[in-house]
Amino acid sequence: MITVGLTGGIATGKSLVSQLLEEHGAFVINADLIAHDLYNPGTIGFNSLISHFGDTILDINGTIDRKKLASIVFTRKHEMDNLNTIMHPLIYDEIKRIMSDLSNEKHPIVVVEAAVLIEAGWQDLFDQIWVVSSDVETVISRLNARNGLSREESLKRIDSQMPSKDRNKYADIVIENNGNIEILSSTIKKLWADKLSTTIRR
Repeated sequence: MITVGLTGGIATGKSLVSQLLEEHGAFVINADLIAHDLYNPGTIGFNSLISHFGDTILDINGTIDRKKLASIVFTRKHEMDNLNTIMHPLIYDEIKRIMSDLSNEKHPIVVVEAAVLIEAGWQDLFDQIWVVSSDVETVISRLNARNGLSREESLKRIDSQMPSKDRNKYADIVIENNGNIEILSSTIKKLWADKLSTTIRR
């Protein structure tokens, strides 16, 4: 089994790359979806977050409102650090458990999409690290179209993350995604053929 850690900054196209890899035959694990589950009431993640941030991050149904939480952590770096300290070990353990199960089921290629892969120090889980990268203006445009964020809000989100040049230093492969889906699809098709498909044929 080959394991690929897929990461990148906000709005660089990680999920689209995951989708394309899945279409080629990879089994994809999404760390953000794991985090979603860990936010559910009654979980260790939920209880730990409420203990630290208080019930102001809850919605009217008593579940964690991710927008409220984001408004705190993206504007106060120390709170982002606190969030990561709480959640990263829980997400890591769950990813490791799922990958162990998949290894027993003999999946040839497993891709884990995780925005904080490098920051959290999860590199040891993977055979290859793939980083999706986009220029700042492209990211700002995507955040405006996708989330309705202003330029100032977008820059705050971008600045709260590891700089692309630092993230790229950890990459076995850097995928530049500044064009359209056809260009990206062609790039992934070539990478699949050159870097991964031989594993399936064995």
